[in-house]
Amino acid sequence: MATTKRDYYEILGVPRDADERAIKKAFRTLARELHPDVSEASDAEERFRELAEAYEVLSKPEARELYDRYGHEGLQTGGFRPGSFDFANLSDLFSAFFGDELFGGGQARRRGRQRGGDVAVEVEVDLVDVARGVAREVPLTVAVACAACGGSGAAAGSAPETCPGCAGAGRVQQVASTVFGQIVRAQACPRCRGAGTIIAEPCPACDGDGRVPEQRTLEVRIPAGIHDGQRIRLSGEGHAGDRGSRPGDAYVVVRVRPDERLARDGDDIVSAVQLTITQAALGCRVTVPTIDGELELEFKPGTQPGEVRVLRGKGLPALQGFGRGNHRLLVGVVVPHRLTDEQRRLLEEFERLSGERTYAPDEGFFERVRAAFH
Repeated sequence: MATTKRDYYEILGVPRDADERAIKKAFRTLARELHPDVSEASDAEERFRELAEAYEVLSKPEARELYDRYGHEGLQTGGFRPGSFDFANLSDLFSAFFGDELFGGGQARRRGRQRGGDVAVEVEVDLVDVARGVAREVPLTVAVACAACGGSGAAAGSAPETCPGCAGAGRVQQVASTVFGQIVRAQACPRCRGAGTIIAEPCPACDGDGRVPEQRTLEVRIPAGIHDGQRIRLSGEGHAGDRGSRPGDAYVVVRVRPDERLARDGDDIVSAVQLTITQAALGCRVTVPTIDGELELEFKPGTQPGEVRVLRGKGLPALQGFGRGNHRLLVGVVVPHRLTDEQRRLLEEFERLSGERTYAPDEGFFERVRAAFH
């Protein structure tokens, strides 16, 4: 299930009026403690992702202003999507700016194995499912640790050997000359791909990769009020990591099928009802579809085309919030275009008997329409 996001200022431990320098300092301090290459905590990767996301937002003036005014929902509405961080690449980036010591130097280098990749899958739901939430079983293919070699990648009776290219460090250094002087950049060893070891006798079941594909079915709880295109993250349900390192995550992209009867406008539902001229003139009771099922409504005599009936609280629930939206029902009046001689005569007689009072406008009509859209 989707979880409620924590306040970004709380994550960084800074006040809301903190300047750019204070935010950067808080991030660097916490990054030393929480980075998965340093911390042994089981949730270190999740907490560091949360920290990196908070810093990404608060270090950008436009994103920070949007967040300060409207919170997390404002960022989503404004089109801002925090990035997806690959920790190996992120460590290289920090090394270039701050040096290898930011994440503990030697300890980080010894952990050259790569976290498992993320996997994405789509699931379709109906609009009525969005009203109450629904559970779905989602099939996907992921890489899992090879049972034959226990994920080591080495054949039975053998073991991984120390990489001669990096002497088991998993990283090598390159020196580049620039106009600013020499820059030393550490990167994963290309021979062992950062593992620090090589496989002399690969496991025949997985060809030395340590992982094999597997079909899985995950049960996903889709929360009420979710919007089309939003993602649900399932931590640790992605591809297995390289030779026993942490698995990636699974992202379930929710697609909401269009409904022929009902349209969505934020948390509101919009639909239309067609009345005949006699129903509109004389009044009637009509059954209309809503997100909760069929509902019988009464229309008073003299109902006008274009009138909007607002059904309070009959819309969709707010995602990660309280209450429900409204259902706005637009009234249309069907005018007959094929008349018998008798029908035409009766209508002509009705028109002859009509006067100014018959078509006197409803003074409150436009006010009601205006109120329905505010």
